[in-house]
Amino acid sequence: MTRIKNRLPVKPIDISIVVPVYNEESNIRPFLERLIDVMIKMGVDYEVIFAMDPSTDKTEDKITFEIERNKKVKLIKLSRRYGQPAATFAGIRNCTGEYCVVIDVDLQDPPELIENLYNKSLEGFEVVCAKRKSRRGESTVKKVISYLGYYIIDYLSDVEIPRNTGDFRIMSRKVINSLSELNETHGFLRGLVGFVGFSQSFIEYDRDDRYQGHGKYNRYFGSLRIGMNGIIGFSTRPLQIMTIMGFLLSAFSFIIGGWYVFQKMVGLPLTPGLSTTILVVTFFAGIQLISLGMMGEYIGRIYEEVKRRPMYIIDRKINFED
Repeated sequence: MTRIKNRLPVKPIDISIVVPVYNEESNIRPFLERLIDVMIKMGVDYEVIFAMDPSTDKTEDKITFEIERNKKVKLIKLSRRYGQPAATFAGIRNCTGEYCVVIDVDLQDPPELIENLYNKSLEGFEVVCAKRKSRRGESTVKKVISYLGYYIIDYLSDVEIPRNTGDFRIMSRKVINSLSELNETHGFLRGLVGFVGFSQSFIEYDRDDRYQGHGKYNRYFGSLRIGMNGIIGFSTRPLQIMTIMGFLLSAFSFIIGGWYVFQKMVGLPLTPGLSTTILVVTFFAGIQLISLGMMGEYIGRIYEEVKRRPMYIIDRKINFED
């Protein structure tokens, strides 16, 4: 007779730390040193999941070396460079913790703040964001772009997206499961977390400068692309604004036409028309191109969504049970 062995229930992991990386070989070890010290101080069971776009430096070698030293460190390598949002979602969908923290490896977001985020979440909040009070080490241009971007996204979006917050946050298993059920092609985490809802709070902090190197993911163009995903993916207001502008500009053209008719009827000398014509034509041409471009952005995203391609493809996973 076959004897059935009684297995003890596996204790779930308390916190999963998801870290998207690309060409960050110099920051892997310093980041883990500070992060692991925090986890030991908190006394929680944890896992660190590096979600990596294929890197051209020794980032993968550095992570595999750390896996040999600490079995709580794991690696997901994507088949090609899909970008930070896709890498982040690859980590979220493969984490097993009761809570998940998303954080960058460059140490601009201090790992020591995780304890405060975790304690705040234990008060009953499903999501706790880290809100930036200051942004050290960033140029004035980057700060202005960030401020305007957050303002526009917050104003236009149909869901609540807190200003001055990045992806650095802690989320409960309820939120993790809800995010994993979404099939978005563009993984704008801040907007998707707002879409799924649940109770949210935040903790303010001063953002540090990068520990080493410079940002590989979100330079100016990358930030603009992610910002467009935040606007177009969560609001149709730009289309409504285009409609309103169309009516206003049509009314403006009627006013100009009425003015010329009035001048002709009362015998006033007609306003010289060359410069006015050039100005009006170029103005309307610019508005038309902007409107067509905005519609193209929406149509392009519809095209990508209906194809139902996956957000990412995993090449291999290291140190996962499956």
